[in-house]
Amino acid sequence: MATFTLDRKELEKHIGKITPNMIEKISMMGTPVEDFNEETISVDITPNRPDFLSMQGFIRGVQSFLGKKPGLKEYKVEKPEKNYSVTIDKSVKRVRPFIACAIVKNLRFTDEKIKEIIDIQEKLHTGYGRNRKKMAIGIYPLEAITLPIKYYAEKPEEIKFQPLEFPREINGRQILSQHPTGREYGHLLQDAEIFPIFEDAKGEILSMPPIINSHKTGKIDENTKEVFIEVSGFNLEFQKKAINMIVTALADMGGKVYAMEIFESGKKELSPNLEPEKMHFSIENVNKVIGINLNEKEIKENLEKMGLGYGKEKNQCFALIPSYRTDILHEVDIIEDIAIAYGYENLVPEIPKISTIGEENAISIRKRKIAEILIGLGLIEISTYHLSTKEKQFKNIGVKEFLDETIEVIDSKTENNILRASLLANSIAVLSENLDSAYPQKIFELGRIFFNDNKSETGIGEKEKLCVSLCHEKANFTEIKQVLDYLAKMLNLKYEIEEFSHPSFIEGRCGEIIINNQSAGFLGEIHPFVLKNNKIMMPVSSLELDINQLFQ
Repeated sequence: MATFTLDRKELEKHIGKITPNMIEKISMMGTPVEDFNEETISVDITPNRPDFLSMQGFIRGVQSFLGKKPGLKEYKVEKPEKNYSVTIDKSVKRVRPFIACAIVKNLRFTDEKIKEIIDIQEKLHTGYGRNRKKMAIGIYPLEAITLPIKYYAEKPEEIKFQPLEFPREINGRQILSQHPTGREYGHLLQDAEIFPIFEDAKGEILSMPPIINSHKTGKIDENTKEVFIEVSGFNLEFQKKAINMIVTALADMGGKVYAMEIFESGKKELSPNLEPEKMHFSIENVNKVIGINLNEKEIKENLEKMGLGYGKEKNQCFALIPSYRTDILHEVDIIEDIAIAYGYENLVPEIPKISTIGEENAISIRKRKIAEILIGLGLIEISTYHLSTKEKQFKNIGVKEFLDETIEVIDSKTENNILRASLLANSIAVLSENLDSAYPQKIFELGRIFFNDNKSETGIGEKEKLCVSLCHEKANFTEIKQVLDYLAKMLNLKYEIEEFSHPSFIEGRCGEIIINNQSAGFLGEIHPFVLKNNKIMMPVSSLELDINQLFQ
């Protein structure tokens, strides 16, 4: 959650006097009030509502929820005037390929309003933009720019301009090392051969996204009446939502929004698009999921309390989703909004009219028993993410032949973009991240790995595995086998070890574990190449086992 502090007097101008009862209602909207005094009010904003991260967006939401201005708020976008355009060069495809843009006029900035705009920008950068990795926002005084604008990429040594609040002109590479913002966000460009830039018709550089604006053309002040706004990044939908959140906030300040033409590879697109999205839903599903009995009129009223529109076509209901909402992706999200508007405090808890006897899952019992045995040996249990990277899962542990079997996650929100294929890789990564901790380090993990399985409904198979890793100056094959021996004895299990080859282990010091004539896993001493890859200075011995094989 992000804590957002608002000016109490400004808020009261729009929603009325803030009383304890009002505080409770604001909290029930899904934005708990953390603190309030005579000057400010602090609320927690969940990551799914970045449109609440501006004073204007929050006021808009509260006014709807309290019934002061319910329903969908419509915003007008004026047609682009002459030269209101940005041309995207194909060179940026290699670094930061997508942008969304807008122009807003008739603004009246004060010091307070400028701070508000900067605050919106930074909060969206931090949360919604994942610290500028997903998207970055640039706001420029239109009076200092000559339209049209070009967006292209250039070698950093060839990019020269005076960055914001810096005393002199430097090149793109120097900005990453000499400017405070460059040092903070330089990692986003440091491996790139070319850097993206916005340039106006006179050849003046506006900014080098996602790092910094130009001091000459990228600084707004109290004399600024018109602004050019751009959002760059890697996911066009992110950029479009972000530009919509910003321009609607500026429109609520009294600004007039103008579209821009974006040209790319011979195609033209207008930006921004503030038209609401239509999404169908079923009244029957609403009542079934929430457990109430609302009629069409009541559902319409509750949708309007959440700032949504309502309509009907061919006897099918639909909601109109504001262009700045990022959290409504499915019918169930509409139902959640209806439930919030109806009030969770008004829902009456019911005991289901069924009788069942619960019992602990069998695999959980097995995992707990194994954990108790290994903890008794002085091992520490770890828990790592199901998501990983190809580098951690394969390259860092010397595996190459399994790369084609990776299960990739589409549009991952972090660098972790594949499902883990082994626990061994995660175990080695944990040892690599704890080089400064005391030795011996003896760890184990019980968890799920994933693999391609055409027989399953989803095409993805799962297995519960155990991984043990011992790291200290005398870790060897004998010690890891002793751990397996003790585990087998406590589980009344017989096993055999056969010669085995695995790229992560030293040849001749690795064995396959056979249980009931089936392969159940492997153990051995980790190869020095793997240790060097992960900067581990001590020997490591490991095993990985299929838990289900231990109990057949």
